[in-house]
Amino acid sequence: MLKPVIKWSGSKRSQSAIIKEYLPAQFNRYYEPFVGGGSMLYAIDPSDAVCGDICIPLIGLWNEIKNNPIELSESYRLRWTRLQTEGYQAYYSIRDDFNRSRSPQDLLFLSRTCVNGLIRFNANGDFNNSLHHTRPGISPDSLKKIILDWSKHIQGTEFVAADYTITTESAKTGDLIYLDPPYFHTKGRYYGTINFDTFLTYLEQLNRKGIKYMLSFDGIRGEDDFTVELPKELYKRHEFIPSGNSSFKKVMDKESIQVLESLYLNW
Repeated sequence: MLKPVIKWSGSKRSQSAIIKEYLPAQFNRYYEPFVGGGSMLYAIDPSDAVCGDICIPLIGLWNEIKNNPIELSESYRLRWTRLQTEGYQAYYSIRDDFNRSRSPQDLLFLSRTCVNGLIRFNANGDFNNSLHHTRPGISPDSLKKIILDWSKHIQGTEFVAADYTITTESAKTGDLIYLDPPYFHTKGRYYGTINFDTFLTYLEQLNRKGIKYMLSFDGIRGEDDFTVELPKELYKRHEFIPSGNSSFKKVMDKESIQVLESLYLNW
């Protein structure tokens, strides 16, 4: 399984290899407007891509990974070393810095040292998760290797801090869009939300333009079926993709529940 460079809620790391099997035989430009931790981007490894997210610091971090991997690695080393020498106060000082400046370097450090790696923001966009006291955070040498590896993979990707409709506005017939929006039944867990009706209209427009899309969405968690009834005319296939056990449920409720996520394809 690939090693994440950014830990982000809703990661497709455990499903990326399976989802990749459903790719069309060929496509031109790849779009991913809810890029998050980029697992699908890494797995597909397109030579020409546009990826976006509405979280500005996240996109800032992606651009640092792409353009300044060595400097980014060193910025993590400095913060990590400070945590080891100063103790927990360093974490909260850096968290305060992020909440003032929205620095992508601070975000990388926080994502690697917060409780269970769960990145959480409040309504103001402030990072509000606590330090994971029993873990020191990934070592700077290990993270540097991961950053350099990802940097090589994303040189052909343009990163955009924008709404999904803007990120994909240049898409045309022959292109592929992978969609992994905030799920319908998990409001409040992810950064940002989307209007469901507006999103359905967007899918309709993609169909009208002849643009292929793959959509990951709500599925089945244990005995609970959260599958959303999408209008049948919007897609051609609906598959269930195993994603292992629910990490969120495991952390919050100490339960281990099998999860199947929906994958919709319009071809």
